[in-house]
Amino acid sequence: MALPQMTDEQRAEALKKAAETRKKRSEFRAQIKAGKITAKKALAKRDDPIVGKIKVAQFIQSFPGWGKAKAEKLMAEIGIAEDRRLKGLGENQVAKLIEALD
Repeated sequence: MALPQMTDEQRAEALKKAAETRKKRSEFRAQIKAGKITAKKALAKRDDPIVGKIKVAQFIQSFPGWGKAKAEKLMAEIGIAEDRRLKGLGENQVAKLIEALD
């Protein structure tokens, strides 16, 4: 599949939009790390395009005390694939994540 042809202006705009989205995701994860947002509140926003595209592993690792190994173990216990994003979680998976993280 070939990449779409873009003008320099379109490319610059796309890069700017992507950088802005990454910044918003980073700020959201920082709020989780600071304890300003609980797992329940964060997962309630998973229909938001900014929040919904965060990978579950990154989301779990945003919580204090959760590193890569603990996140992978939790995801395996719940039955969440490594590359799953928040928007793709089922209700049971969400409930189990909230129980484990809050």
